[in-house]
Amino acid sequence: MPPLKYELIAEDLRRRIADGEVAPGGILPSSRDLCEQWGVSRATAIKAMDILRADGLVTPHQGRGFTVVEIPVARPAGGRRAGTSRASGGRPFRRLGTPEMLVPPSHVADALALPPGSVALHRARLVQAEDGAPMSFVVAWFPPDIAEQCPRLSASGPIAEGTTHYVRRQTGRSPARGTDVTTVRLATRTEAEHLGVKRPTAVAVVLHTAYDQDGRPLVCEEGVTPSGLWELIDNYPMGMDS
Repeated sequence: MPPLKYELIAEDLRRRIADGEVAPGGILPSSRDLCEQWGVSRATAIKAMDILRADGLVTPHQGRGFTVVEIPVARPAGGRRAGTSRASGGRPFRRLGTPEMLVPPSHVADALALPPGSVALHRARLVQAEDGAPMSFVVAWFPPDIAEQCPRLSASGPIAEGTTHYVRRQTGRSPARGTDVTTVRLATRTEAEHLGVKRPTAVAVVLHTAYDQDGRPLVCEEGVTPSGLWELIDNYPMGMDS
């Protein structure tokens, strides 16, 4: 099925942001301008902006329209399925260190279907609350074929359009299925330091792996959140035995 008009508009605006045509803090075209440029209704233009807003790329301003965010926004691993997590949703984040090719832990290598000893691209970030307090320590691992085709993943700066959209543009591959595995354990020394908690501290760990339409892994993310900031709520029907 070809993309809908509002998806095409959103993708075009993502590209313009990614290419620097609209810098952080810059104002995007108004809904009226988009209607004239694309020959669509105002409702369609607003729907395109809603996609960018949900992605954390833009923010609305009364009387000014939408501007490109100046603080990068990310979603920590997990929280993709039914239910809610207090650590999920768009959040500001701070990049930690420099992306580099490293040998991942065995459970990540298994998720990425990598042979023992193979390297993957390591990217770490600290997801923050609105007041800047640490919420989740997230490490993303990209398989070498993705890293090779997507050189901007190896740079320290944020990717304005988001890694998912960037990888799709570069490779033609996009997430079609995801797997989340949630466990509880004690924080490691490194995790405790980044999260600003004392050891021993229990943390919830969500290992999220995204697969493309052919079942090939695109990324494996491990999000670590202090147990006091994490909860999952499921609502489901219940029947009574006759």
